[in-house]
Amino acid sequence: MDNHSYNFPSDCTPHTNCKSARKPADSTVVNMGNTGKSAPRDYLIWSLCNTLYVNFCCLGFMALIYSIKARDQKTQGNLQLAQECSDKAKWYNILAAGWNLLIPLLAIVLLVLLLVHLGSSKGSYDFFGEDGFQNFMRLFSW
Repeated sequence: MDNHSYNFPSDCTPHTNCKSARKPADSTVVNMGNTGKSAPRDYLIWSLCNTLYVNFCCLGFMALIYSIKARDQKTQGNLQLAQECSDKAKWYNILAAGWNLLIPLLAIVLLVLLLVHLGSSKGSYDFFGEDGFQNFMRLFSW
């Protein structure tokens, strides 16, 4: 029922508190254009951690750049470009985290292997003598 077809009593107007038997208003839904998709993640904290720790081949720094780009595009409303930058930041973070875990693990494995090899060798090596380089290279020959 619209306002033009409704007849108000003479003592009651729409702006006054009239206790007439008016029907309560229905709710109104306004669609703001949200397509139901959530905004893409920007992985900024993960990128900062990868940038500050080891940062092999600047992979963490590249992830940080794409994370900032994804956040900027998200605030500008360009969700498609924000999703592309978010995907790139995610993969750079995965690569950087892999290297960040691999390098210390390799160092520990090499140290353990060197200690096991030195402990199992017969006698001691003279690294500073005439055959120092050959003795050093014998450590790595199996």
